Amino acid sequence: MMSRIHSMLFGLLLILASHGVLAASQNDTLGVIHDYMKAWNARDAEAAAKYFTEDGEFLDASVGTPQVGRENAKTQVIEVFMHAVPDLQWTMLGEPIVNGESIAFEWEFKGHNTGPWSTETPATQRPLSFKGVSFIRLKEGKIITQHDYYDALGFNKQLGW
Repeated sequence: MMSRIHSMLFGLLLILASHGVLAASQNDTLGVIHDYMKAWNARDAEAAAKYFTEDGEFLDASVGTPQVGRENAKTQVIEVFMHAVPDLQWTMLGEPIVNGESIAFEWEFKGHNTGPWSTETPATQRPLSFKGVSFIRLKEGKIITQHDYYDALGFNKQLGW
């Protein structure tokens, strides 16, 4: 019985793949992420935040506390990085792993810290370049979770902290 179900599911996957349904979903996911990264690189926090669902979650693992909601993602993460590193460049490295509406990819973030991170953390005027990985899940083309993991120690050392 179980092998018959597996055979049927495999057959359905083959049919979907042959009609481009699976590839279209993966291409859509990749397209959304490329456009989201373009908004970051254009330093348009409003445009970048629009890629999140209203209750989407952004987790910067080095901070540890997720920002829940589009507005919090915008004000507590996106705008912070854009103000602190006004010449930021966020680049995808290598080939992403895409599975339907989920994507994982390595990236590099570069720029110069010419703006304050907060009122307690002034600009260092130093260049920075660090790599990390994002795990992003979409729902109907919008980000429901983004979890970023990167070398926070190296990041802090570059800034002299």
